[in-house]
Amino acid sequence: MPPKHILGTFDEALSSLRNNVLMMAGLAERTLDRAVKGLLQRDDNLCTTAIADDEEIDQLEKQIDKEGVDVLLRFQPVASDLRRVVAAMKLSPNIERIADQATNIARRARKLNRHPPLPEVEIIVPIQAHAMAMFKDSTDAFARENVDLGRAVVARDKDLDHMNKMANRRLTDRMAQDPKQLRGYLNLIFISRSLERVGDHATNIAEDAVYAAAAEDIRHQTVATAT
Repeated sequence: MPPKHILGTFDEALSSLRNNVLMMAGLAERTLDRAVKGLLQRDDNLCTTAIADDEEIDQLEKQIDKEGVDVLLRFQPVASDLRRVVAAMKLSPNIERIADQATNIARRARKLNRHPPLPEVEIIVPIQAHAMAMFKDSTDAFARENVDLGRAVVARDKDLDHMNKMANRRLTDRMAQDPKQLRGYLNLIFISRSLERVGDHATNIAEDAVYAAAAEDIRHQTVATAT
Protein backbone atom coordinates (compact mmCIF):
# COMPACT_ATOMS: atom_id res chain seq x y z
CA MET A 1 0.00 0.00 0.00
CA PRO A 2 1.19 3.59 -0.68
CA PRO A 3 2.50 5.56 2.33
CA LYS A 4 -0.08 7.58 4.22
CA HIS A 5 -0.49 11.09 2.83
CA ILE A 6 0.52 14.04 4.98
CA LEU A 7 -3.04 15.34 4.71
CA GLY A 8 -5.41 12.83 6.27
CA THR A 9 -8.34 14.42 4.53
CA PHE A 10 -6.78 13.65 1.14
CA ASP A 11 -6.40 10.00 2.13
CA GLU A 12 -10.05 9.93 3.14
CA ALA A 13 -11.17 11.54 -0.11
CA LEU A 14 -9.06 9.17 -2.22
CA SER A 15 -10.26 6.16 -0.23
CA SER A 16 -13.89 7.20 -0.76
CA LEU A 17 -13.27 7.61 -4.49
CA ARG A 18 -11.59 4.20 -4.82
CA ASN A 19 -14.28 2.51 -2.73
CA ASN A 20 -17.00 3.89 -4.99
CA VAL A 21 -15.12 2.64 -8.04
CA LEU A 22 -14.85 -0.83 -6.52
CA MET A 23 -18.51 -0.78 -5.50
CA MET A 24 -19.43 0.17 -9.05
CA ALA A 25 -17.30 -2.71 -10.35
CA GLY A 26 -19.06 -5.10 -7.97
CA LEU A 27 -22.46 -3.97 -9.21
CA ALA A 28 -21.39 -4.35 -12.84
CA GLU A 29 -20.05 -7.84 -12.11
CA ARG A 30 -23.37 -8.79 -10.50
CA THR A 31 -25.30 -7.37 -13.45
CA LEU A 32 -23.22 -9.32 -15.95
CA ASP A 33 -23.66 -12.51 -13.93
CA ARG A 34 -27.44 -12.02 -13.80
CA ALA A 35 -27.65 -11.35 -17.52
CA VAL A 36 -25.79 -14.51 -18.48
CA LYS A 37 -27.67 -16.61 -15.93
CA GLY A 38 -30.89 -15.21 -17.38
CA LEU A 39 -29.72 -16.51 -20.74
CA LEU A 40 -28.53 -19.93 -19.60
CA GLN A 41 -31.42 -20.54 -17.19
CA ARG A 42 -34.01 -18.93 -19.51
CA ASP A 43 -35.06 -16.68 -16.63
CA ASP A 44 -36.71 -13.44 -17.75
CA ASN A 45 -36.79 -12.12 -14.18
CA LEU A 46 -33.00 -12.22 -13.96
CA CYS A 47 -32.77 -10.46 -17.31
CA THR A 48 -35.16 -7.74 -16.18
CA THR A 49 -33.25 -7.24 -12.93
CA ALA A 50 -29.97 -6.96 -14.83
CA ILE A 51 -31.45 -4.27 -17.07
CA ALA A 52 -32.82 -2.35 -14.07
CA ASP A 53 -29.41 -2.43 -12.34
CA ASP A 54 -27.93 -0.25 -15.06
CA GLU A 55 -29.48 2.95 -13.69
CA GLU A 56 -27.72 2.59 -10.32
CA ILE A 57 -24.40 2.05 -12.09
CA ASP A 58 -24.95 5.12 -14.26
CA GLN A 59 -25.57 7.22 -11.15
CA LEU A 60 -22.40 5.93 -9.53
CA GLU A 61 -20.39 6.92 -12.60
CA LYS A 62 -21.66 10.49 -12.25
CA GLN A 63 -20.85 10.50 -8.53
CA ILE A 64 -17.30 9.25 -9.16
CA ASP A 65 -16.74 11.95 -11.78
CA LYS A 66 -17.88 14.61 -9.32
CA GLU A 67 -15.79 13.25 -6.46
CA GLY A 68 -12.72 12.99 -8.67
CA VAL A 69 -12.99 16.58 -9.85
CA ASP A 70 -13.52 17.74 -6.25
CA VAL A 71 -10.36 15.90 -5.14
CA LEU A 72 -8.33 17.43 -7.97
CA LEU A 73 -9.55 20.94 -7.19
CA ARG A 74 -9.22 20.70 -3.40
CA PHE A 75 -5.84 19.01 -3.11
CA GLN A 76 -4.15 19.54 -6.50
CA PRO A 77 -2.30 16.22 -6.13
CA VAL A 78 0.92 15.48 -8.01
CA ALA A 79 2.94 12.40 -9.00
CA SER A 80 1.55 9.11 -7.65
CA ASP A 81 -1.37 10.82 -5.90
CA LEU A 82 -2.47 12.39 -9.17
CA ARG A 83 -2.15 9.08 -11.03
CA ARG A 84 -4.37 7.33 -8.50
CA VAL A 85 -7.09 9.95 -8.76
CA VAL A 86 -7.01 10.04 -12.56
CA ALA A 87 -6.97 6.24 -12.81
CA ALA A 88 -10.02 5.97 -10.58
CA MET A 89 -11.87 8.47 -12.76
CA LYS A 90 -10.85 6.62 -15.93
CA LEU A 91 -12.01 3.27 -14.58
CA SER A 92 -15.64 4.28 -14.09
CA PRO A 93 -16.51 4.79 -17.81
CA ASN A 94 -15.10 1.35 -18.63
CA ILE A 95 -17.09 -0.21 -15.80
CA GLU A 96 -20.21 1.59 -17.00
CA ARG A 97 -19.69 0.22 -20.52
CA ILE A 98 -19.35 -3.30 -19.12
CA ALA A 99 -22.72 -2.80 -17.45
CA ASP A 100 -24.09 -1.61 -20.80
CA GLN A 101 -22.87 -4.83 -22.42
CA ALA A 102 -24.59 -6.79 -19.65
CA THR A 103 -27.81 -4.93 -20.44
CA ASN A 104 -27.43 -5.80 -24.13
CA ILE A 105 -26.96 -9.46 -23.21
CA ALA A 106 -30.04 -9.43 -20.97
CA ARG A 107 -32.21 -7.91 -23.70
CA ARG A 108 -31.10 -10.45 -26.28
CA ALA A 109 -31.55 -13.25 -23.74
CA ARG A 110 -35.19 -12.24 -23.29
CA LYS A 111 -35.67 -12.49 -27.04
CA LEU A 112 -34.11 -15.95 -27.07
CA ASN A 113 -36.29 -17.04 -24.15
CA ARG A 114 -39.42 -16.55 -26.26
CA HIS A 115 -38.37 -19.41 -28.54
CA PRO A 116 -37.38 -23.07 -28.05
CA PRO A 117 -33.92 -23.43 -26.49
CA LEU A 118 -30.87 -23.65 -28.73
CA PRO A 119 -28.19 -26.19 -27.73
CA GLU A 120 -25.58 -23.77 -29.10
CA VAL A 121 -26.16 -21.45 -26.13
CA GLU A 122 -23.50 -23.52 -24.36
CA ILE A 123 -20.92 -21.84 -26.62
CA ILE A 124 -21.37 -18.74 -24.46
CA VAL A 125 -20.34 -20.44 -21.19
CA PRO A 126 -16.51 -20.47 -21.63
CA ILE A 127 -16.56 -17.02 -23.24
CA GLN A 128 -18.47 -15.58 -20.29
CA ALA A 129 -16.13 -17.29 -17.81
CA HIS A 130 -13.06 -15.84 -19.52
CA ALA A 131 -14.52 -12.33 -19.81
CA MET A 132 -15.71 -12.33 -16.20
CA ALA A 133 -12.33 -13.52 -14.92
CA MET A 134 -10.60 -10.74 -16.85
CA PHE A 135 -12.96 -8.16 -15.38
CA LYS A 136 -12.52 -9.44 -11.81
CA ASP A 137 -8.73 -9.56 -12.12
CA SER A 138 -8.52 -6.11 -13.69
CA THR A 139 -10.40 -4.50 -10.80
CA ASP A 140 -8.34 -6.56 -8.35
CA ALA A 141 -5.16 -5.25 -10.01
CA PHE A 142 -6.47 -1.73 -9.46
CA ALA A 143 -7.49 -2.35 -5.85
CA ARG A 144 -4.17 -4.02 -4.90
CA GLU A 145 -1.98 -1.92 -7.22
CA ASN A 146 -0.69 -5.20 -8.63
CA VAL A 147 1.30 -4.51 -11.79
CA ASP A 148 1.93 -8.18 -12.64
CA LEU A 149 -1.77 -9.02 -12.44
CA GLY A 150 -2.64 -6.03 -14.62
CA ARG A 151 -0.16 -7.14 -17.26
CA ALA A 152 -1.54 -10.67 -17.17
CA VAL A 153 -5.08 -9.44 -17.83
CA VAL A 154 -3.93 -7.52 -20.90
CA ALA A 155 -2.19 -10.63 -22.25
CA ARG A 156 -5.39 -12.69 -21.94
CA ASP A 157 -7.43 -10.47 -24.24
CA LYS A 158 -6.15 -12.23 -27.37
CA ASP A 159 -7.55 -15.54 -26.11
CA LEU A 160 -10.97 -13.97 -25.65
CA ASP A 161 -10.84 -12.49 -29.15
CA HIS A 162 -10.08 -15.95 -30.53
CA MET A 163 -12.93 -17.55 -28.57
CA ASN A 164 -15.36 -14.96 -29.94
CA LYS A 165 -14.11 -15.52 -33.49
CA MET A 166 -14.56 -19.30 -33.21
CA ALA A 167 -18.05 -18.86 -31.76
CA ASN A 168 -19.02 -16.56 -34.62
CA ARG A 169 -17.75 -19.08 -37.16
CA ARG A 170 -19.67 -21.95 -35.61
CA LEU A 171 -22.90 -19.98 -35.25
CA THR A 172 -22.65 -18.67 -38.81
CA ASP A 173 -22.33 -22.27 -40.01
CA ARG A 174 -25.44 -23.18 -38.02
CA MET A 175 -27.34 -20.35 -39.71
CA ALA A 176 -26.70 -21.96 -43.09
CA GLN A 177 -27.68 -25.40 -41.80
CA ASP A 178 -30.83 -24.27 -39.96
CA PRO A 179 -32.09 -20.97 -41.44
CA LYS A 180 -35.32 -21.20 -39.44
CA GLN A 181 -33.29 -20.40 -36.30
CA LEU A 182 -31.37 -17.56 -37.94
CA ARG A 183 -32.52 -14.91 -35.46
CA GLY A 184 -31.59 -17.07 -32.50
CA TYR A 185 -28.09 -17.71 -33.80
CA LEU A 186 -27.71 -14.03 -34.61
CA ASN A 187 -28.63 -13.11 -31.03
CA LEU A 188 -26.00 -15.53 -29.75
CA ILE A 189 -23.42 -13.94 -32.04
CA PHE A 190 -24.23 -10.51 -30.60
CA ILE A 191 -24.05 -11.89 -27.04
CA SER A 192 -20.61 -13.35 -27.76
CA ARG A 193 -19.52 -10.01 -29.18
CA SER A 194 -20.77 -8.20 -26.06
CA LEU A 195 -18.63 -10.51 -23.90
CA GLU A 196 -15.63 -9.86 -26.14
CA ARG A 197 -16.16 -6.15 -25.53
CA VAL A 198 -16.27 -6.79 -21.79
CA GLY A 199 -12.75 -8.13 -22.23
CA ASP A 200 -11.74 -4.97 -24.09
CA HIS A 201 -12.96 -2.79 -21.22
CA ALA A 202 -11.30 -5.07 -18.65
CA THR A 203 -8.07 -4.62 -20.61
CA ASN A 204 -8.46 -0.84 -20.39
CA ILE A 205 -9.00 -1.11 -16.64
CA ALA A 206 -5.90 -3.28 -16.26
CA GLU A 207 -3.81 -0.81 -18.28
CA ASP A 208 -4.97 2.07 -16.08
CA ALA A 209 -4.22 0.00 -12.97
CA VAL A 210 -0.63 -0.53 -14.15
CA TYR A 211 -0.25 3.17 -14.92
CA ALA A 212 -1.60 4.19 -11.51
CA ALA A 213 0.73 1.82 -9.66
CA ALA A 214 3.91 2.10 -11.73
CA ALA A 215 3.62 5.23 -13.90
CA GLU A 216 4.02 2.98 -16.96
CA ASP A 217 1.83 3.27 -20.05
CA ILE A 218 1.44 -0.27 -21.47
CA ARG A 219 -1.20 0.56 -24.06
CA HIS A 220 -0.50 -0.69 -27.59
CA GLN A 221 2.73 -2.36 -26.54
CA THR A 222 1.82 -5.64 -28.25
CA VAL A 223 1.04 -3.82 -31.50
CA ALA A 224 4.30 -1.89 -31.33
CA THR A 225 6.31 -5.09 -30.80
CA ALA A 226 4.67 -6.86 -33.72
CA THR A 227 5.57 -4.19 -36.29
